Amino acid sequence: MNARTGLEALLTPERSVLLLIDHQPFQFSNLHSHEPTLVINNVVGLAKAANAFKVPTVLTTVTEERGGRLLKGIQDVFPAQTPINRTFINTWEDQRVVEAVKETGRKQLVMAALWTDICLAMPAIQSLADGYDVFFVTDASGAVSREAHDMAVLRMVQAGAVPLTWVAVMSEWQRDWARESTIPAVAEITIDHGGASGVAYAWEQQLLSSGRG
Repeated sequence: MNARTGLEALLTPERSVLLLIDHQPFQFSNLHSHEPTLVINNVVGLAKAANAFKVPTVLTTVTEERGGRLLKGIQDVFPAQTPINRTFINTWEDQRVVEAVKETGRKQLVMAALWTDICLAMPAIQSLADGYDVFFVTDASGAVSREAHDMAVLRMVQAGAVPLTWVAVMSEWQRDWARESTIPAVAEITIDHGGASGVAYAWEQQLLSSGRG
């Protein structure tokens, strides 16, 4: 596994693979650790960031014939990709998922899931043993209670996984504003999903385009 400190501990687009797990209607219906619309906003922003930085993304659902299809906002980012619909509660026990991640050749495994204490914690803990550097996105995940979410975060951290937010993920992928090719996408994602920061940036852009900035 890579270092936990220093530059090598930070995410890069070239070493990352994103795994999005079970952002489906059934899971959202009993989400109480966060405001559900906030998690929706954040996970769609995360998906768009992965797409912008060309980070391979694996989508998966659990028994979608009962739990519902993947959140439309995520599917719209990857319209040609069919989520892996599984029966295992632990995503990492489904070999199709493991192989999809392995085929990318990436070792920085970024995850977000509903619910944190079950569908995120299980694969995070198991994939660590397979040699992946696991990063989990706390604000693009959630659970049935704040306690369930927080205890899962503690458990994953104790196992060696790294918690961070979706904006932190995008910022580490960008890293340097001299990387101009991805700045337009980062700006658009920030405007659409970055809350007050997006509002402020959109206002700045309006001033610049009107010649008053």
